[in-house]
Amino acid sequence: MASSNPSDSFTFLPQGGIIQEFKVGGRNIVLGFPSAASYKSKNSPFFGENIGRLANRISGAKIDRLNGKSYSLTANNGPNTLHGGVEGWGKKDFEGPTPVNRNGKEAVLFKYLSKDGEEGFPGTVELRLWYITSVEKDEGVDKTSLEIEYEVELVGDEAEETAVGVTNHSYFNVTDGPTLEGTKVNVSTNLHQVTDDNDIPTGEIKPFPGIPANEEFTLGPEEPNPDHCFIVNDDPSSVPLDTRKGPMKRLITLYHPNTKIHFEALSTEPAFQFYTGRFINVPPMDGMPARGPRSGMCIEASRYVNAINDEKLRHMVVLKKGQTWGSRTIYRSWQK
Repeated sequence: MASSNPSDSFTFLPQGGIIQEFKVGGRNIVLGFPSAASYKSKNSPFFGENIGRLANRISGAKIDRLNGKSYSLTANNGPNTLHGGVEGWGKKDFEGPTPVNRNGKEAVLFKYLSKDGEEGFPGTVELRLWYITSVEKDEGVDKTSLEIEYEVELVGDEAEETAVGVTNHSYFNVTDGPTLEGTKVNVSTNLHQVTDDNDIPTGEIKPFPGIPANEEFTLGPEEPNPDHCFIVNDDPSSVPLDTRKGPMKRLITLYHPNTKIHFEALSTEPAFQFYTGRFINVPPMDGMPARGPRSGMCIEASRYVNAINDEKLRHMVVLKKGQTWGSRTIYRSWQK
């Protein structure tokens, strides 16, 4: 039974606007820690964080071309920059949560000012993040809903353009066990960006082996095991900088027969990183048991990976003065 007050189902932290709790039927379906301090430890694999300035991997820890020059970033994932660098936005303390009304619904607002040169990125930008909580009545079922709305503007005068791509990095587990095993999954697409040995897209897009599109499959103890960017809109030229006015498309649905918990993620974004947690390695801490491989999955609604260094894709992540980067994603869950 969903709470009559949707905000009771969620807990958010100032660090990275982290989603600490998303409760369904009394069960927290996101991985995390009881205390805020634990999220700052080296053992936290981006649990619940909002990732920026540019999510996912950037090849060679370098932006080849921006403002007429190249920029060196910090390599924190082999030769690549991952999730904004060593201290991306998910490690920063945001301003908030501030209770607000957004489009007639109860919401909280977080803000973060990312200074010019932070982790090597040019220009000062402001992030505005709204969490809009509600209970949606759908086919007679109360669905606890969290809408995430992002807006980023280049507010400083240090650069004419920068690179932006923000996503949420919550790990979900709707089972009653320590891993994802037995979760029934349905993805809207199995097209993915094929990657090289350094996890950088080669430019090829094809179906992901072992995962059907629009057809239910079950996660086993080890397979399928994606950590890849799945493509919802395979016409990159049609992707605007601000996707918020676009259609809200379903990315994935989850269900586990033991808990009867359903989950779905929807977004206006053209892609999502589908990651079944193969690298999770969190020791027992903060009163929580160890979390290991496949203890949770991420559905990171986003732009194409490494778009900034691909001429055909870079328009979706290059933010210029006077423009707004934006996106909307919905996480929805219920028990039936």
